[in-house]
Amino acid sequence: MYRDPVQSLEPLPSRSAAIHALRVGMIGIGTVGSGTFRVLARNQAEIAGRAGRPIEVVMVAARNLARAAGVVGTGIALTDDPMRVATHPDVDVVVEVAGGTGPARDWVLAAIAHGKHVVTANKALLAVHGAEIFAAARQHGVAVAYEGAVAVSIPIVKALREGLTANRIEWVAGIINGTTNFILSKMRDEGLDFAAALAQAQALGYAEADPAFDVEGIDAAHKLTLLASNAFGTQVRFDDVQVEGITALQRVDVACAEQLGYRIKLLGVARRRKEGVELRVQPALVPDSHLMAHVNGSMNGIMVKGDAAGVTMYYGAGAGSEQTASAVIADLVDVARLPGTSAAQRVPHLGFHAHAMTTLPVVARADVCSSYYLRVPVHAASAIEAVASWAAGHQLPVRQLSLGAQQPGAGPHVLVLTQPVRQAVVDQAVNVLQGHPAVAGAVTVLRVEELA
Repeated sequence: MYRDPVQSLEPLPSRSAAIHALRVGMIGIGTVGSGTFRVLARNQAEIAGRAGRPIEVVMVAARNLARAAGVVGTGIALTDDPMRVATHPDVDVVVEVAGGTGPARDWVLAAIAHGKHVVTANKALLAVHGAEIFAAARQHGVAVAYEGAVAVSIPIVKALREGLTANRIEWVAGIINGTTNFILSKMRDEGLDFAAALAQAQALGYAEADPAFDVEGIDAAHKLTLLASNAFGTQVRFDDVQVEGITALQRVDVACAEQLGYRIKLLGVARRRKEGVELRVQPALVPDSHLMAHVNGSMNGIMVKGDAAGVTMYYGAGAGSEQTASAVIADLVDVARLPGTSAAQRVPHLGFHAHAMTTLPVVARADVCSSYYLRVPVHAASAIEAVASWAAGHQLPVRQLSLGAQQPGAGPHVLVLTQPVRQAVVDQAVNVLQGHPAVAGAVTVLRVEELA
């Protein structure tokens, strides 16, 4: 059909030409590390076929060498000194899956200084020290890859950096913590309170003995930091994320949300505004007809709105050994393809080249504008009229006002859904409402996210 000039083909490599394996040193051989080792061994032919050369683990650092030997077998060097892996001349790329933000920073920076690429699933490390680590990587001409740090099996970093590269991203929003999503699903499906749902999550291994990072929203905030940087080309700034967890959430609010046609999800939201960018993690009401409302159990779901592509959605496992390994190995394949490519031609660490990165102002909590849900405990059902009068008198734009269905162990309450309004207006109005003689307890306030 096409009559382009015939191009001469490059000669194929001879059978004797050596194809050098990508030599991997691993720091950590726990849940993620052992899963990575298993998948690399099981799918080595497919992985090598995609990477263009074999990928081989040659050294592993672990605290428990006997346990590590039980995972990797013989023929692989073992050490209890992670810095030896980070600096060893026979290692091309360091996979850091030990976690933490202190020693891990030192290992990663040492690896970079020795000219080694880094692959990590450590979202806390990059959220806290990312600016320093990425700057060092640029200086030394190496890659830092971290798909497994954000949404486990979902290739959302690649989607933002490559698949959606033509778009001006308007917002990214997602369920990016499997533990809290499991807890909220149990609260809704089985009518459990938070403590009982958390106990189930811990019994099944979805939650740690100390679940604070998950249930307080910190883990999701780490991930949102990386998502926002890739979406907007802004620096990694974990300290700017407004974070609220689910520990104070009551099952009565889960039931009331359902009565109103919503489900409660812990969302990470990064939204571009005229005055800056919103960075927030909080429990929010999502319409029960929305796809995001049906991301249940420990699964994750992320939506991205671009000016050209519109809204796209990504769904997958939010936890798991081999699920995370899938992302780690995808990063290793990308690294294996790098030889012969200059640093200027590579996909940038945060989706934008360094000269194009900006420092966007972060919208203050008081100025965030959204719709809100208020649950107002009252002494008697007739107090609905008093709440309606209060709302009108404080310029709170009410979209819907109704009595909540009676809940076991709870008195009457009035449910309010507002039109979009600034957080400062809601805060001020609720402070006044809290002292109203018709009100019988603390007013609950949650955001409503339509995600359209």
